[in-house]
Amino acid sequence: MVLPVALVRSFFVALCAAVLAFAPAHAQQGWTVTTTVSWTWEDVGGEDGGALFDDDEALAGDEALDAEADFAPARRYAPSATLATAGRARAQYGPFAVVDATTVRMAGDVTSATPRQFAAMLAAFPGLKRLEMVDCPGSLDEEANLILARAIRRAGMETIVPSGGSVRSGAVELWLAGATRRAAPDAEFGVHSWADEYGREANDYPPNDPVHAEYLGLYRELGMDDARARAFYALTNSTPFDEVRYLTRDDMARFVALN
Repeated sequence: MVLPVALVRSFFVALCAAVLAFAPAHAQQGWTVTTTVSWTWEDVGGEDGGALFDDDEALAGDEALDAEADFAPARRYAPSATLATAGRARAQYGPFAVVDATTVRMAGDVTSATPRQFAAMLAAFPGLKRLEMVDCPGSLDEEANLILARAIRRAGMETIVPSGGSVRSGAVELWLAGATRRAAPDAEFGVHSWADEYGREANDYPPNDPVHAEYLGLYRELGMDDARARAFYALTNSTPFDEVRYLTRDDMARFVALN
């Protein structure tokens, strides 16, 4: 049986009072009892008290994301002097601006919170099918970026870089993740190496390091054969982290099918 929170708190306070009441008078002198009860349970239930959370992911929650902010995750980011905006929107979820029932625009970078924001957006607007990528400088958290890319793929969304649009660094993977992909003739794709929290770049790791398999595996999931996956990964890593190499729509068409 699970006791209600209020009852547990009342019982604890009463117990402290009883201890003081029966303590010798000299022992009571100078005592200060401060009772602080902090409850962060999201759910209490079940026949045997139940689990406080459904799983480890729920246990982590926003607090874990805040804690992770103390560390510097691997990143791929190429900001511009001025960042374009997504314009007027019905709703905003981080870098995502919902335009109508089927279209969302993206302008901004990917952080550890972005996959959660994307999931919340889809829950609120399940009919979204088009992701227009206006100005996307990349990722401040590569792990989150890979999670988001797979979420875009699972959602079956079409990814579009409109005229004047720019996707750079980790955002290129997000465009690649589209179930179908389109890009205007003047769309630009900026690529370069990722860098980890120690400043090491992709080419600083040996070829057989598991970190490379994460990217190669993703590219295969997104429709590249092994040769194209390796060629694209090598192309991105041929440019250092602090530089950007710009590719065109036709360059990208060498690696994936465009619609």
